[in-house]
Amino acid sequence: MTEIVAGRVPVARRTARRGLGHLVRTQPLGAVAMVLIALFVLAAMLAPVLAPFDPVAQQREFFQQPPSAQFLMGTDDLGRDIFSRVLYGARTSLLVSVATLAAGGTLGIAIGVASGYFGGSPLDTALQRVMDTLMAIPGIVLLLFIAALLGPSVRNTVIALSLLVIPSFNRVARGEMLRIREELYIESARASGCSTWRILRRHGLPNLVAPLLVVTSLLFAIVIIAESALSFLGIGTPPPTPSWGAMLSEGSRYMEIAPWMVVFPGGILTVAVLAFNLLGDALRDFFDPKQIR
Repeated sequence: MTEIVAGRVPVARRTARRGLGHLVRTQPLGAVAMVLIALFVLAAMLAPVLAPFDPVAQQREFFQQPPSAQFLMGTDDLGRDIFSRVLYGARTSLLVSVATLAAGGTLGIAIGVASGYFGGSPLDTALQRVMDTLMAIPGIVLLLFIAALLGPSVRNTVIALSLLVIPSFNRVARGEMLRIREELYIESARASGCSTWRILRRHGLPNLVAPLLVVTSLLFAIVIIAESALSFLGIGTPPPTPSWGAMLSEGSRYMEIAPWMVVFPGGILTVAVLAFNLLGDALRDFFDPKQIR
């Protein structure tokens, strides 16, 4: 028994490597996106090592310095190093995005799986009416209301953004579960006396992995933009915590005399969002060849 279990690990690893290699060969833009995302994650994790200056330290003698060898991306209106703030802003975006998708995804998937498996029941109807209510409210209005109600903080930003992504996870999980529950292997599991939890754990959830990977990648980009938008409006991540949105808001007042205050954080934000969108598109085509254009 030990030999059989031990032998499964190399096979699983080889299968994963073949899948990754096939994704890289068939989706070159997806491969580029994965490299960019890896750089984004490494920059966020290694920000304390890579940042040459304290991101919140004010150096008034270096007020709005243009990019140079000393300040790679220049300084802002308080003399703070923009390169250091961009690196720490990546940490803020990564922290908020991961926390949002973990919280909102867990709740949305749980609601969608339960609603889909018991489709047509009173439970399904009640859950979907709540989801319809959330979806009926424009996303930006919901974000502004919750963020303004709770006040600016990283935790409150995560709560507001979690409510934004729950309906998306629910819609994907429910749609797939409605299809999966009609499959013959689900009927066989029911006939053999398997409990509902065992059916969902062994047969339902594993078949949701592919579509949920796609929607998670796409929502990652949306959450980054939404967090930046809230910070831009002053109701997201509070100062002096570095945030790309807050940096854009501060730099927008000095576009004519210090354009680098907007160009660098805006450019990094654009590249990060583009990378996650490209990865989501590549994963969609990879898992569903019919979608290849």
